[in-house]
Amino acid sequence: SLDFRSLYLDEYRDRLFIGGKDTLYSLRLDQTNMDVKEIYWPPLPGQKEECFQKGKDLATECANYIRVLYPLNRTHLLACGTGAFHPVCAFIYVGHRGEHMFSMDPTSIENGRGRCPHEPNRAFASTFFDFKLLGPASGYILLLGIVFFLICPMILFLFSAPKFVAAYMIPENDDRDNDKVYFFFTEKAAESDSKGHAIFSRVGRICVNDVGGQRVLVNKWSTFNKARLVCSVPGPDGIDTHFDELEDIFLLRAKDGKNPEVYALFSTISNVFQGFAICVYRMADIWEVFNGPFAHKDGPDHQWAAYEGKVPYPRPGVVIVCFDCALLMERLDRVSQLAMPG
Repeated sequence: SLDFRSLYLDEYRDRLFIGGKDTLYSLRLDQTNMDVKEIYWPPLPGQKEECFQKGKDLATECANYIRVLYPLNRTHLLACGTGAFHPVCAFIYVGHRGEHMFSMDPTSIENGRGRCPHEPNRAFASTFFDFKLLGPASGYILLLGIVFFLICPMILFLFSAPKFVAAYMIPENDDRDNDKVYFFFTEKAAESDSKGHAIFSRVGRICVNDVGGQRVLVNKWSTFNKARLVCSVPGPDGIDTHFDELEDIFLLRAKDGKNPEVYALFSTISNVFQGFAICVYRMADIWEVFNGPFAHKDGPDHQWAAYEGKVPYPRPGVVIVCFDCALLMERLDRVSQLAMPG
């Protein structure tokens, strides 16, 4: 009946924050009784009725399911909920370390469209980063359905029936202009040798300063590329043991903040066998793949093939801190569709 939808473990405060149906919970983990606190956060008056009148299920959809929880600073969380199909966000005061404060500032409540999905069960991934430290494209990133939303400005890029799992802003070095967002998802993949569209797991990335292009690249990223996440039993006997369905991601950050490890949970979609596996990837290896050879296809109905031409400079997918980089990328429109081979 609590219908938990989101979790955030705050190791600094020894707190566990949980988002449920119309309610937020805070649990202290340094005490045996956990000392639970709650914030009741239902939809606004009339919104449940409006949701029901639009054909949604009153019991399972027309509520405020808390689906986004992010640390905003040392004293506040950002929380967002579905709001009976009227997404809403607010700041939650959680106090300093050693305290167990838990309250919502009613004046901070604002429209959550583009930050939280409308639907309680829609698969999505999101990340949040500092507005002040990053460039003009900084803000919220929400991956939802078949569309990847980038707010400030809004840029759209279509995938092939994806299911988004997680998203992280992972710096490669100390240059903030070079920051990139990495997102993990599954999608239908036409490059498979099998008949029809297979399901592949992917890691994609864009630069946080990517504001899109003009003309043919309007509303398209100029730095987007992606690679396949392969998880299988090694050796010749493991040829049919690919775990292609990505279920979850955990990012283990190093103490120095560099070269984190990605722990990925996979399941199988094979008719040969069924099971789960965890594969671990070093970000250094992922960076090496993105800096390696490309594949491309001549059109949406063509197969992917190794790109044997001269890789343009600057290469697709890198940050170009200039005002005419989008125009430069337009001249490379065909190349901008490149993706990494598996």
